[in-house]
Amino acid sequence: MTKLSHFQKYKLRYEMAILFCYFLINNTLLATSVIMESKRKGEQLPFKLWEPFVWEYSSAIGSLILFPMLVLLLRKLPFDWSMFKRSLFYYFIASIIFSLSHVALMVGIREAVYFIMDGQYDFGDVWFELLYEYRKDLWSFIFFIVFIQGYQFILSRLQGEANPVAQSEDENITQSFDRLLVKKLGREFIIKVEDVEWLESSGNYVNLHIKGRIYPTRATLGKLIDQISEKGFCRIHRSHAINLEYLESITPLSSGDSEVKLETGKVLNLSRRYKDSFKGQLL
Repeated sequence: MTKLSHFQKYKLRYEMAILFCYFLINNTLLATSVIMESKRKGEQLPFKLWEPFVWEYSSAIGSLILFPMLVLLLRKLPFDWSMFKRSLFYYFIASIIFSLSHVALMVGIREAVYFIMDGQYDFGDVWFELLYEYRKDLWSFIFFIVFIQGYQFILSRLQGEANPVAQSEDENITQSFDRLLVKKLGREFIIKVEDVEWLESSGNYVNLHIKGRIYPTRATLGKLIDQISEKGFCRIHRSHAINLEYLESITPLSSGDSEVKLETGKVLNLSRRYKDSFKGQLL
């Protein structure tokens, strides 16, 4: 398995680990900087040694909790440069919501820790502090949005993006196709649809799993299945579909759902909602 394939397989774990390490290192540096700045003045610390770490780590935890919401925002409401003013307004409102949520989480964590430590946390003048925090949170909001967009752009270039070789000019017309064109790092590859083992819905994309590699294509799972169902593909879950040629076994579950196992060893859930259509295609 190549490094890229390993990353694709455990993509969420890698992303979570990178985010955790970033916030841990960044906010540890900020906390120690507060302590060192106070000591540089040669004065007695006006706070307990653990307090700066609570301030900074509570902020980091709040940001980590809210980070997936920013990813969802970009998926559901991507910034439209052709409607710049409207998009700017929506993102301005989103930045306010982000800041208020961040402050609420941050203060809640601090209040809980200070209570455990038999201390009392004072947020200060509410309106002044909210404005002060928004000034910082706005920059964080912009940085996170740019970072997510840049990361997704680089990732799409590394792993490639698949598109049908033959596609109707009218998007309302469903047209089947046999091959996919994958553009990756300035090169183009042709992939046979029959080689796709299973499909996974991921926001505005569908991830195609082929021989341990993952190729995203900009489409909805429902529309894509309509186009390739005649080639032996069947939807088994709201987020998954499989190539029946790779089906190895089916295991009923007590919940009424089932598990399907592919020849590759991959196990996926077959929900009750899709059981009838699944059995119909097996006959």
